[in-house]
Amino acid sequence: MRKKIVAGNWKMHNNVEQTDDLLNELIANVPTETDTQIIVAPTFINLASAVDHLEFTSIDVAAQNMHQAESGAFTGEISADMLKSIGVNTVILGHSERRAIFNETDALIANKVDTALKHEMTVIFCFGEELKDRQNKQHFNVVENQLRDGLFHIEKASWSNIVLAYEPVWAIGTGETASPDQAQEMHEFIRETVRKVFGKDIAEEVSILYGGSVKPENAKEIFSKPDVDGGLIGGAALKAADFVAIINAF
Repeated sequence: MRKKIVAGNWKMHNNVEQTDDLLNELIANVPTETDTQIIVAPTFINLASAVDHLEFTSIDVAAQNMHQAESGAFTGEISADMLKSIGVNTVILGHSERRAIFNETDALIANKVDTALKHEMTVIFCFGEELKDRQNKQHFNVVENQLRDGLFHIEKASWSNIVLAYEPVWAIGTGETASPDQAQEMHEFIRETVRKVFGKDIAEEVSILYGGSVKPENAKEIFSKPDVDGGLIGGAALKAADFVAIINAF
C-alpha cells in the first residue's frame, strides 16, 4: 500500500523563534495516530533545532535543497553529509523555484539525486510544467522529459527512497486554477510513465504528491483521487491550523 504523505515546504520563512512557535503548535495539534507521514522543511539554519524539537514526535524533517558535491569550495552550499550529521535524512530536489530562479537543470538535479541516494537519503523529486507548456498542450511531454532526464537513470532498488511531487507551476500564483480532475489526470500519467520504464510494482508503490496550491478547502477532494498520495504544501504549511486541516483531509 502506498504511503500517504503531507510535506510542508516553509521556503525562506520563519526565524528561530517563529520556527519554534510553529513546531510547538504542530506538536500540540497534529494527530498522533495517523497513517499519514508528516514532513516539515524549515530553512537550513533551523534544521538542527527542528530535528531536536521533533525527536519524540511522528513529524519528520526535510531539507529544501542540497549541493551535489561531497564537499569543497562551494561557498554557501550544504552537503548531504552535513544534513545526515544533524539527523536530516530527506531532501527536496528539483523544486520549481530552484529550476526557475536558480536555473537548475535536469542534469544538475540528476547529479543531486545521485548524491542523495548514495547517502541513503529519501528524495522528494519535484517536477511540473509552466503555464506556456499547458497552453501549448505540451504539459505531458514536459513532465515526461523532466522525469526521464532528472530521475529515470536510477536503479530499480533506489525507488524505495523516491517520492514524486508534481508541481503544476501554471496553477501557482498565476490566477489559473488546477482542478482535482486535472491533478488526477497528470498523476495517472506519471504513474503510467514510471510503469513503462520500471514496471508495475514500482509504479504502484511510489507515492506521488500534488504541489499545486493545496489548501484546507480543496485538500479532501484532491486527496480523494486514486493516484494522488498527498501534498507538498507551500503557504498553507506556515499556518498550523491550515496544515493540520490538510493532514486531516485524509
